[in-house]
Amino acid sequence: MTEMAQGLGVAKSTALSLARTLAAAGLLRSLEVGARYGLGLNLLRLGDLASQQTSIGELGLPVLHELSRATGMTARLAVNENGYPIFLERVDGGGPVRFHAPLGQREEPHCTAAGKAILAQMDELDVRRLIGEAGMRVHTPKTLSTVEDLLGDLKRIREVGFALDDEEESEGVFCAGAAFFDHHGRCAGALSVTDLKLDVPLREVQALGLTVREHADRLSTILSGSNRTTRR
Repeated sequence: MTEMAQGLGVAKSTALSLARTLAAAGLLRSLEVGARYGLGLNLLRLGDLASQQTSIGELGLPVLHELSRATGMTARLAVNENGYPIFLERVDGGGPVRFHAPLGQREEPHCTAAGKAILAQMDELDVRRLIGEAGMRVHTPKTLSTVEDLLGDLKRIREVGFALDDEEESEGVFCAGAAFFDHHGRCAGALSVTDLKLDVPLREVQALGLTVREHADRLSTILSGSNRTTRR
């Protein structure tokens, strides 16, 4: 505790209070010998998650470039953090419009193509729990606003293998996304493409979704070392 207090430049009582708070969150653990603390399991899990995210981003970037070239759209890669999409990589499309969504932040699962692609790989009870926690903020007249509507959309996503965001998060913006999987067969995240709605003819939506799904499956093969896809 003395070392911690000196390192932080605070009193021992303040350092002890901070240590207890971190221990309650599972980031530190109290050792039996004296007022000493070690790394908690949750901190180790966070470190493992960060390592996974870094490798997924690096491994997925070439696939992301291929997806952007194949569609002419902005392509993004999101990892799955307990049902929420966190976008780690982006490759801009060749058009004049740039979609500068910030990387590294958690986005809403119910109104994004990547988010719904991830949700579609979860059990209904887990979806209900997550949506109960996250809520379903309405962004546009097309945003799904009830859990039942969302569950119906997730059923369709499972049938076709890709998700759509048809002006659900932002008016005038269209996205398609598909989940990818790790070597355990778990949903590790999703790839998605974004463009202006007016640049995506209705007749091309099916082909676009299948293209995204194909590239997501390609990333699954890279991550798992197998051609088998565990998509629900």
